[in-house]
Amino acid sequence: MRTRFFQALAAAAFGVALAAPAQAESLKIGALMPMTGDLQAYGEADVTGVQFAVKQINAAGGVNGEEVEIVIADTQTKPQAGVDAAQKLINVDGVHAIVGALSSGVTIPVAKTVTSREGVPQISNASTSPTITKLQDNDFLFRSVPSDAYQGVELAKLVQEKGFSNVSILYVNNDYGQGLADAFAEAFEGEVSASIAFEQGQASYRGELQQAAGGGAEALVLIGYPESGSVILRQSLEGGYLDKFIFTDGMKAPEIIERVGAQFLNGAFGTVPQAKDTEGLRVFREAYTAEYGDLPPKPYYDTAYDAAMVIALAAQKAGSSDPEAIRDNLRDVANAPGETILPGEWQKAVKLLADGQDINYEGASGSVDFDKNGDVPGTIGHWEIQDGKIVDVRVLN
Repeated sequence: MRTRFFQALAAAAFGVALAAPAQAESLKIGALMPMTGDLQAYGEADVTGVQFAVKQINAAGGVNGEEVEIVIADTQTKPQAGVDAAQKLINVDGVHAIVGALSSGVTIPVAKTVTSREGVPQISNASTSPTITKLQDNDFLFRSVPSDAYQGVELAKLVQEKGFSNVSILYVNNDYGQGLADAFAEAFEGEVSASIAFEQGQASYRGELQQAAGGGAEALVLIGYPESGSVILRQSLEGGYLDKFIFTDGMKAPEIIERVGAQFLNGAFGTVPQAKDTEGLRVFREAYTAEYGDLPPKPYYDTAYDAAMVIALAAQKAGSSDPEAIRDNLRDVANAPGETILPGEWQKAVKLLADGQDINYEGASGSVDFDKNGDVPGTIGHWEIQDGKIVDVRVLN
């Protein structure tokens, strides 16, 4: 596992330490987020979700009597940059747990080469690739969002419901894009005339679009992120390739409307992991809007909030900020049985844990019941662009 400067220092001064009263190390959470790059449209909102959880916790007394600290690191939506940022969070900043990353293409290498080896729990609030379910991560990788094994099926049903029988897929060339494209294609009862991977950050996607437009496709299923996705949409329209668009969660951002134009995107639709209208969601919505105003028209700020909350609850139950102790208590605080804890009910949770009672956190994004693989159940929502705005239509499953 990892070594820390302060651990070595404590060992060297062991005799002095014995004379000092014991004090729990304050919990430090890393927010591993895309503040730049292809997913930067989501970074700020997701950081705010973590910050809101920590603000509520600290206002109610903190974890084990100490204030929680957040350290933010930028993945740049790139695997190597994400790995480097995670290593710094753990070995320089000394975080005890990490929320993030967003992109599955970043989360997976971070888990394989950093958090699983260093023994630090990592909860991704947005990585939906089915690959994560069976990843060899020493049980240090969790996620607060459901797998795309569900989203692909629900998207296929929705596309069929909308009357499309022949579509082409363009997907970002990483685990997220490949996994969701495969799940959709397997479930779709119509024809997928082409399924083409693309690389992030290209100046031109005209070659990929020319392939996608062949075979009689009626619409383009675009599985990507706002930066590269906006370029693809503009070039598809300018080149006369395809003008009907179907999206997934990675494209649910108002920035694409600003860059491409509402007149070209009105009627486009997609899917996204979305909570049912539960009591937890209602409590969170009321508190969030009181603090920040309107809810962001983007996903994953709620799952970021939930990830931070369960990390803090696990540390509270463990009576320690030790990373392995946090990992070992995540399922105990997030899964049934136990007294239900809703967003913001920190003092209630602390009292129940102090009394030796079991708790079951039901979050802003719904149930956070971690299974043996660190996955959670979830529901998928249908969203559309109407009159130049993103509108949540309904929960599908």
